[in-house]
Amino acid sequence: MSEVDAAQLGARAEAMIKALGAISAEPGRLVRLFLTPEHRRAADLVAGWMREAGLTVSEDALGTVRGSIGQGPRLLIGSHIDTVIDAGQYDGPLGVIAGILAVSHFGGKPPLPIDVLAFGDEEGSRFPATMASSSACAGVFDTGTLGLADRKGVTLAEAIKAYGKNPDDIAKAAYRKDEVRAYAEVHIEQGPLLEFDGEPLGVVTGIVGQSRWRVTVTGEAGHAGTVPMRMRRDALAGAAEMALMIERVGRDNAASHMVATVGRFDVSPGATNIIPASVTFTIDLRDLDDRLRQSAIDTIRREARAVAEKRDLGVIFEVFHDAAAVASDGKLQQHFADAITALGHKPMRLPSGAGHDAQTMAQLCPSAMMFVRCRRGISHNPAEYASPADMGLAVAALIRFIERFASQ
Repeated sequence: MSEVDAAQLGARAEAMIKALGAISAEPGRLVRLFLTPEHRRAADLVAGWMREAGLTVSEDALGTVRGSIGQGPRLLIGSHIDTVIDAGQYDGPLGVIAGILAVSHFGGKPPLPIDVLAFGDEEGSRFPATMASSSACAGVFDTGTLGLADRKGVTLAEAIKAYGKNPDDIAKAAYRKDEVRAYAEVHIEQGPLLEFDGEPLGVVTGIVGQSRWRVTVTGEAGHAGTVPMRMRRDALAGAAEMALMIERVGRDNAASHMVATVGRFDVSPGATNIIPASVTFTIDLRDLDDRLRQSAIDTIRREARAVAEKRDLGVIFEVFHDAAAVASDGKLQQHFADAITALGHKPMRLPSGAGHDAQTMAQLCPSAMMFVRCRRGISHNPAEYASPADMGLAVAALIRFIERFASQ
């Protein structure tokens, strides 16, 4: 693969990224949520690209767009086309576009059967659960999530029907294990390590385990001017103390790559002159070591209860996402490493601190990922950026990966 070819691939990837990035629910910022009109428009655009690449297109009950070519056990290549609120353009779409461009390179005759997958839900930005699309493909979809509602009160089941699909057909989305050989995903790093080391591409060794909790703290509303400080049952003050404790737990375990985030606070009644009666907040806890992650969860629950008892508050914990850490398949890692080396670059190996569809697909088949350098490690932010040169190298490396995998 010549440098000129990689440059051409990068230019094509950039143009496709920009085309998808123009599909948004809001002017001035990128918002593309699961099972919305914007999802439909993005899915239709991707389906058109797949057909141009020689892929046969279908769509499952959760809106995953599948482009297939060849018969027999296949390599799956995929990522997602949904976004967070006020998103960057590269998180997710790059992996889908890389798969399409790689297949297109083979002129309708890839060296093995391939499916390119465009998942509609990885981020969990609309409903309080993540990776619904890939979990359906992997055969591990939790039907309990069908009752989860978005901020407007629309349940996942209702959204599926509004999208023109049938929730009863979700089971049909699952691949059989004998249909699939492996899953590969190209994704921006969403971190600074590749840029720091001056490398455009990296091989992912594993994906951290994640726990997401919803915590409700209850106190008692009161007049902000008449209830003495010593007599207050202020839910927000208690929740704030818990949030600082959660940050401390993450810092105390930073050596194991643990991170702990309180990302959302909902205060009721939320008035300037009323003592808060209740607060609901979220916890996102991640670590490569599932045992340490569980130990941190136990610590957080214990110390939060102590805060609640001290302040005469109630506290309830509800888990809405839990995913075990996943190690990338060793042989697939080596194929990616060899592909990067063949392009004249060092195959840096690094873990993923973010969750990805590969984490779910690993429950179906051997899975691996290749990271692409992104500027300053910024992601989930409009400033997110990967250069056309790096994206072109990523597609070139994916093509080499496909060739190596097919010959094993």
